[in-house]
Amino acid sequence: MALWDRIRESASTMQTQLTAKKNDLRSGAFRDASMAMCALVAAADGTVEPSERQRVAQLIATNEVLQNFPADDLRRRFEDNLDRLTTDFDFGRVSVLQEIAKAKKKPAEARAVIQIGIVIGGADGDFDKTEQAVVREACYALDLPPHEFDL
Repeated sequence: MALWDRIRESASTMQTQLTAKKNDLRSGAFRDASMAMCALVAAADGTVEPSERQRVAQLIATNEVLQNFPADDLRRRFEDNLDRLTTDFDFGRVSVLQEIAKAKKKPAEARAVIQIGIVIGGADGDFDKTEQAVVREACYALDLPPHEFDL
């Protein structure tokens, strides 16, 4: 199976798993961590393309799990995290990873945050090495083994 096919299949599987857990994913920690993860993946290569913002906006608008929260609130949190990352990536990364780590207390939420990162990373058909690396970092922040997600 080609790498792209595996990425697309993995992202699809993760989206199905997220939807199945929709009712369990309502906490503020999950909300904050998921938007921090989206920002981290979007800024992984050091620049944030308009298409990356559009992918996150589309995820916010269409993802059943994220519809548990007001879309404007999610967008604001995403943009705040992006601002931290684009102002000073290294310092911002520490702050954003701390936001992500807040979901550590509930394993289902922690896994869902990683799954959202994979869905965003694979949305353009290329879950590249820099995106994989920041998702792997998030796994460590959440005390989850990266190999569980094929990272």
